[in-house]
Amino acid sequence: MGLLSFLLAFTFNGAATRHESRKAMVVKEANAVEQAWLRAGFLDERQAGDLRSLLRLYVDVRLNGVTGGPAALAPALRQSLELHAKMWALVEEAGRRAPGSIVVGLLVQSINEVIDVHVERFTLAVRNRVLPTIWLTLYLLLVAGMLATGVQIGQSTTRQFSLELALALTFSTVMFLIVDLDRPREGLLTVSQEAMVDLQTRMRAH
Repeated sequence: MGLLSFLLAFTFNGAATRHESRKAMVVKEANAVEQAWLRAGFLDERQAGDLRSLLRLYVDVRLNGVTGGPAALAPALRQSLELHAKMWALVEEAGRRAPGSIVVGLLVQSINEVIDVHVERFTLAVRNRVLPTIWLTLYLLLVAGMLATGVQIGQSTTRQFSLELALALTFSTVMFLIVDLDRPREGLLTVSQEAMVDLQTRMRAH
């Protein structure tokens, strides 16, 4: 049980750290998209309008991918990649029209940041989870520990029902929290999208 407690503490700390990193990534992505939105204003009217329309749609797609349930994730990822290609094509066109322009260079940097943040956020939210081997180890230790505790209690002459219940509830609660933290799009402890929602509101008002 001591080994289980140590592994639970270690796993919980890792899951909580990743949860905080996911929240920070939402803010980072909102800032990157807004920066690209503002710098798009330096282009001519047609290019600026096209790029800002793509950025506005991009924010909608990103939010739909998070709030639309598990089935919405794959379409949102596909649409995100398609929008990356369209935005980059517009930037390339602007670069060919004004080679060496500092303004275009800053815009390239902003669009590149949007694409990079997408990769970071996807990796952290979907791929960076508690490993199956760790889950298996935790469950095996939990079962073995509870069985050993049950045998010890059965051989004891006195029963401490409240302590037994508290022990079971404590470990169950910690396991539940780890699972919840490890699934940012489901459960009770979801990652707030407030920064992206606020950005969406400002874009629609423009």
